[in-house]
Amino acid sequence: MTGALSRVCIRCLLSEVDGHGPLVRIGEVSRRTGVSVELLRAWETRYRLLRPKRTVGGFRLYSDLDAARVQRMRSLLGSGLSAAQAARTVLQEEAAGTHATTVPLGIVEELDRGLLAFDEPGTHATLDRLFSSVVLEAALEDAILPELRSIGDRWAAGEVTVAQEHFASTLVRGRLLALARGWDRGRGHRAVLACVPGELHDIGLMCFGLVLRRQGWRILYLGQDTPPETAASAVRRSRATAFVAASVDRRRFTAVADELADLGQRATVAIGGKGATDVGARRMHAMLLAPQLSTGATQLTSAAPTVPGRRRGKRRAAAGSG
Repeated sequence: MTGALSRVCIRCLLSEVDGHGPLVRIGEVSRRTGVSVELLRAWETRYRLLRPKRTVGGFRLYSDLDAARVQRMRSLLGSGLSAAQAARTVLQEEAAGTHATTVPLGIVEELDRGLLAFDEPGTHATLDRLFSSVVLEAALEDAILPELRSIGDRWAAGEVTVAQEHFASTLVRGRLLALARGWDRGRGHRAVLACVPGELHDIGLMCFGLVLRRQGWRILYLGQDTPPETAASAVRRSRATAFVAASVDRRRFTAVADELADLGQRATVAIGGKGATDVGARRMHAMLLAPQLSTGATQLTSAAPTVPGRRRGKRRAAAGSG
């Protein structure tokens, strides 16, 4: 009985969340950053680079901010700084706010060159530097999504091949899914995310889910081309507070408008992407949120009830997830 209770408690500990995302054990930080557990502990002890939260049972749990410091540390070490200098720089940048929202000069161009050259290792190195330099929201809104839109536009103009476009989207999707690991853990509100039937462009929705997760939500991600009845079943069985649907084509929303309106009786409905319009939102008795990831996530959070699992009246919302 005691052993079973301990296992349950450990699972609860691993699903804690703070303002910087889910809290995880140091082994998970090591996996995400590529730095050994031994070295992470050394950096924590010598430089206070990692600042874990201690549980009642004595477990040390780490946030996304700890992982971001480690990634920035690796980047500075690679530039030739000593460990002490690198750690001091990381902490000074954080205190000054210079590591917050400004994407490094030239990094989008670097990302573009790597993707179009099919350079997987180089592109991952560029993404490592990007994620270690700015907060997640800035990396997504100011670098990754604009770059993918640019590649899509150039493909439409015949300047980029199908192979290059597919390589870029596949690599980025894989990286985002790695960031999304464990995003349904915790005790916050749960949102079900899905593309409407026929919609295969899901990276914007995935990015919205990552930002929403940073605001304490749990994410149940269904992905591309999801039938309304499948989405409704997922919302019902997971007792989700919100359902976020995405499409780049307004006609796809029109085709399922009645089903989404009905789903609004069970959860807050949020629609986003280029296909989400004010006219469509009104047809679903919904509120259209701003297309910016952070703003949309904040508006959806504001519409959520205080207690997870309860709905605030019968209001329905629609989210522009980009």
